[in-house]
Amino acid sequence: MAAQGSSHGAYYSPPAYEHSDHAIDPFNRVSPQPNPVRYNSSPLGYHSSSPYHQNQESDSHHLRYSQQSIGSESGAYIAGGRINENDQYAENIPLKSPGPYANEPPQNNWMHQPTHYAPEPGMMEPQPPHTRRKKGFFHKKIAYVTYILTLAQIIVFIVELVRSGQLTGTPVQTKPQFNPMVGPSAYIQINMGARYTPCMKNVPGVQNATQPINFPCPNTTTTESECTLSQLCGFDGVPNPHPNGSLDDNPQPNQWFRFIIPMFLHSGFIHIGFNLLVQMTMGADMERTIGWWRYLLVYLSSGIWGFVLGGNYAGQGEASTGCSGALFGILALFILDLLYTWGERQNPWVELIIMILGIAISFVLGLLPGLDNFSHLGGFTMGLALGLCIMRSPNALRERIGLARSPYVAMSGGVASENAQPDPTKVPSGSKFGKYSPTAFFRGRKPLWWAWWLVRLGALVAVLIGFILLIVNFYKYPSSNCSWCYRLSCLPVNGWCDQGNLFQSSDGNSN
Repeated sequence: MAAQGSSHGAYYSPPAYEHSDHAIDPFNRVSPQPNPVRYNSSPLGYHSSSPYHQNQESDSHHLRYSQQSIGSESGAYIAGGRINENDQYAENIPLKSPGPYANEPPQNNWMHQPTHYAPEPGMMEPQPPHTRRKKGFFHKKIAYVTYILTLAQIIVFIVELVRSGQLTGTPVQTKPQFNPMVGPSAYIQINMGARYTPCMKNVPGVQNATQPINFPCPNTTTTESECTLSQLCGFDGVPNPHPNGSLDDNPQPNQWFRFIIPMFLHSGFIHIGFNLLVQMTMGADMERTIGWWRYLLVYLSSGIWGFVLGGNYAGQGEASTGCSGALFGILALFILDLLYTWGERQNPWVELIIMILGIAISFVLGLLPGLDNFSHLGGFTMGLALGLCIMRSPNALRERIGLARSPYVAMSGGVASENAQPDPTKVPSGSKFGKYSPTAFFRGRKPLWWAWWLVRLGALVAVLIGFILLIVNFYKYPSSNCSWCYRLSCLPVNGWCDQGNLFQSSDGNSN
């Protein structure tokens, strides 16, 4: 019997052919081919250079028959059975059905087929539970501008209440009538900076009065008028009118800052409560969407525009406060954003109807006494115009002109990185303009791009011209030159439209 190999022997004796290890995986080796034995004068009776020499062609442990040989000998294995028909250990089972013709080569090499399969559920490692972060109020991006404005408005309202308590003995007006907004009297608001036309320019019934005219004092709790115009307006005071004066008297009152300060004043708890509720919800969300500087620009511009429009066409004896005009400008941005992304909303018509109903209700409430509807109208108009200028273009239009869909990029209109077109603003490094060129920005633009930017430019020019005209109109004409515009801010019932008019009573008091 042939000797078996031992781990302790000095030599390794190869097994005889008939005693070869058949337990070797038949799929990972090629069976040795029987070679004819050539006898010679060797003592063992067959051709060999050494009694321990082993032929590599029949060595099952050679690299050729190992698992590594599959990858190293490309072309030695073909799909569809063994190579040598004399190999009695190979299974002639085709791995892939041949073509319709017998001599047709296989279409794909089975060695190059993908061998990665999805693991069974039981074989997969357990994944750690995915904890989704809750998006609550305190987990959102901080809207700094909204929070700062809200804090400032709350502080100013507290100062109003303290001021009212010091002057009248109570933070809420109860005499001679109760303030329905639950706050200080209108005269305290005028003294602290509310928009009040007589403190800003010459108005009929005051500068051209035939006798001395008095105004209610900030600390009044009666219907008596015992203070001068300068005492009522406060701050550094204004020139007091004199009897038999003229509307051309100089110097005239010019507290222009009353177009800005009223955004931080409110007439009561109800007034500031509703405004801050909208500001901390819709306003904060819009700031997170378009960025702080766009939000601040629209907020301040809409608020100022609303007070300028009201100064031209509202009753001249009506004091106006609140950030309603600024919030209507923000509401206009929501309308534009809805229209820009109309095709991507689930229920755009429902959202539009809700917004329209909210705007309509606010305008109707603006017809009530004590509320300035012109601030709402002016703020909404300014928000629409500025929204066209600073918000990103509609998604459908951006696709047609080759721009990315990423919202609110810088005001460059450049092509996004995923577009195949190169950035037209970039120029060679040797250019005298450096990295960007003003002329390259406009090179290669599509006609639709030019049309949309003309719309934006037109909106910007319109608001600038409109603002200039309203300011000139305010200081040029003592009273409104529109005979019907006052109806947009009041209902002609129970004398509501006369409450904001200045007129001279028989005792010389201005009411």
